[in-house]
Amino acid sequence: MTLYVVDASVAIKWVVPEAGTPQALALIANNDVAAPDLIIAECANILWKKARRAELTLPEARFAARLIEGSDLQLREMLPLFEQSIELSVALDHPAYDCIYLALALREDIQFVTADESLVRKLRQNRNPTLGKLALLLSEFA
Repeated sequence: MTLYVVDASVAIKWVVPEAGTPQALALIANNDVAAPDLIIAECANILWKKARRAELTLPEARFAARLIEGSDLQLREMLPLFEQSIELSVALDHPAYDCIYLALALREDIQFVTADESLVRKLRQNRNPTLGKLALLLSEFA
């Protein structure tokens, strides 16, 4: 099995059917996945928004949270990624919280999978070839 870093845009698709869910489920079924512990707060926020918009009921949101808690997601401490995430966010002109995932992928020398097309576009347009190859779009994964 290959280890990938995933973000909340991927993890939420494990528990809430939406575009990209089949690819997200295939990813976790056939590979190991890791993420900074920030992913818990981000997934909680996504579930709150979905409940607020009546896309999920509160019991459904709680159940989705339990599914993520029970997944094989390997959590990594965020603090050691802090400084590099700031450097990446300035270099890419992209929010630092997304760059924490990138910092983890760089530190562990593994690929990052996301549904965030804007972030992947910025990485691929960057002059640094390491960053250009760092991320895969979930839609490209299969």
